[in-house]
Amino acid sequence: MSEIDRVNRIGSGAGGTVYKVIHRPSSRLYALKVIYGNHEETVRRQIRREIEILRDVNHPNVVKCHEMYDQNGEIQVLLEFMDVGSLEGTHISHESNLSDLARQILNGLNYLHRRHIVHRDIKPSNLLINSKKKVKIADFGVSRILDQTMHPCNSSVGTIAYMSPERINTDLNQGQYDGYAGDIWSLGVSILEFYLGRFPFAVGRQGDWASLMCAICLSQPPEAPPTASYEFRHFISCCLQKDPTRRLTAAQLLQHPFIIRGQNQVAQNLHQLLPPPPLSS
Repeated sequence: MSEIDRVNRIGSGAGGTVYKVIHRPSSRLYALKVIYGNHEETVRRQIRREIEILRDVNHPNVVKCHEMYDQNGEIQVLLEFMDVGSLEGTHISHESNLSDLARQILNGLNYLHRRHIVHRDIKPSNLLINSKKKVKIADFGVSRILDQTMHPCNSSVGTIAYMSPERINTDLNQGQYDGYAGDIWSLGVSILEFYLGRFPFAVGRQGDWASLMCAICLSQPPEAPPTASYEFRHFISCCLQKDPTRRLTAAQLLQHPFIIRGQNQVAQNLHQLLPPPPLSS
């Protein structure tokens, strides 16, 4: 830690504060997440185990976890720095751009799910982008750590706005909770928010718990508007099924026509940018 200097605070949330830091010997930039609280030794051991799992994660669409420090009970995690920041508040009306974004997130999510890692807190502020247009999932594992170390009513654990109905109301789905399907619901809400430029439920995402619970658990899931393509509307409906068993998996969604069509458009655009082949003599 003595070789790391804090540059400035990037943001707060999910039980901690994130700083932009510089590693003096290499001049490389990183993000340092400081998890709130002076944790007891048993909790610290659990956090260390979680972070050891996270350090093994290596995927181009998942933020890299480099190191963990225990500063007298305060946990600090050194992460890959994403120079543009989060996608929170971003409006993406072009479906081809949204398809590419969704594909990158699904690639990262599929990788995590294959490794039996559930994110539990997919939302726009946890989706980061860099200047190379690479999108990466952040804070995977951190919400699970916080769930185990904090009281569930602690507001710093985060909003329920992007949680699936069966996670909010455990009476739904016979009390069974499938974390993988929960991540897919959160992805669907986030992608639809990017398209609309606003939170897709009738209530604001910062609404009180009761209003959000009623909107998410009791009303019909939000849909993409009729002006959107059939492929996009169907993609959103595959994510936002009330019954978690009817939601597609990340692997299945990667094969969805909305994603495939976007990949084909990217390939076509790239082909148009290439110089013409030389004329044969």
